[in-house]
Amino acid sequence: MLIIPDSDFASQTTGWKQSLAQSIRSYNELLDFCELDPLRLPQARLIKHDFPLMVTRHYASLIEKGNPEDPLLKQVLIDHRENLITPGYQTDAVGDLESMPIPGLIHKYPGRILLNLTGACAIHCRYCFRRHFPYTENRINLDEDGAVMSYLRRHRKVGEIILSGGDPLMLNDDKLSQLVMLLNTLPHLHTIRIHSRIFSVLPERITQGLIAALLAFKGNIVCVTHINHAREIDTRNQVTFKKLTSEGFHLFNQSVLLKGVNDHVETLKALSYKLISSGVIPYYLHRLDKVQGAAHFDLTQEQSCHLYQQLRAALPGYLLPRMVDEIAGELSKSPVHC
Repeated sequence: MLIIPDSDFASQTTGWKQSLAQSIRSYNELLDFCELDPLRLPQARLIKHDFPLMVTRHYASLIEKGNPEDPLLKQVLIDHRENLITPGYQTDAVGDLESMPIPGLIHKYPGRILLNLTGACAIHCRYCFRRHFPYTENRINLDEDGAVMSYLRRHRKVGEIILSGGDPLMLNDDKLSQLVMLLNTLPHLHTIRIHSRIFSVLPERITQGLIAALLAFKGNIVCVTHINHAREIDTRNQVTFKKLTSEGFHLFNQSVLLKGVNDHVETLKALSYKLISSGVIPYYLHRLDKVQGAAHFDLTQEQSCHLYQQLRAALPGYLLPRMVDEIAGELSKSPVHC
């Protein structure tokens, strides 16, 4: 029986788990680490918040010291505008809950199913589309004879399983190995896709033990990184990406278009070139999911299209990510036509 708790990683203190335990978890600690004066950040004053701050020290080390406008900082620093109620922005921005026939299993698209393995993440991005997701009430239970596995066995047209969360790589190697063994019992399954921010923000998590656990799968392993700015890639995570590609993993990246972070053509162009030089293919450029609390990151359709037209002219086709919206109820991502 495999029941995955949200805090599976919490009590373990060696290697990557020790790095995780040393993450920055308070506003003042992050400002001290980044050598920032709170008086220079009036929009980030201390507020009561139910989505706490959490940043790995690896990611924090990439933030420019003393710069309150740093694009990496803006992705993780609590902002008082998150408490504003903005019309048109929802707590369940992409319709996850209405597409979840069984706790933790999301079935939106005909050929693939998403397993929401944990609510835990290594970093709390302030624009996260699942920041309000009720993880406690929807914990997945992967008992071999339970509802999730029965559902997967019945849906034989599903060839791909997406591992998501939170972040699926917050599970330890043993739990991931057990999961892979369960998925290997599904003859119609040919691909596991892993969506994870950890590839870039906690590169020490990508151990030989993790790689071995995943390579036990009988089919393809696709890894989707989540990187929004070229400065999120340094030599440490480049080593991680190249290790994965050398083992046969397929690496793609999805970014979110964010005001004040990457809403300039030169920024996005630099990201595509940095990705491909690291062995990662630019895949999606998401317009912001309209989640309550993140409206200050959003761009209008007109602004997004103007930027994308510039990017299309600046990049060769193989480096141009597809700009998409995720719309609740649609059977796929929706291309943004500009």
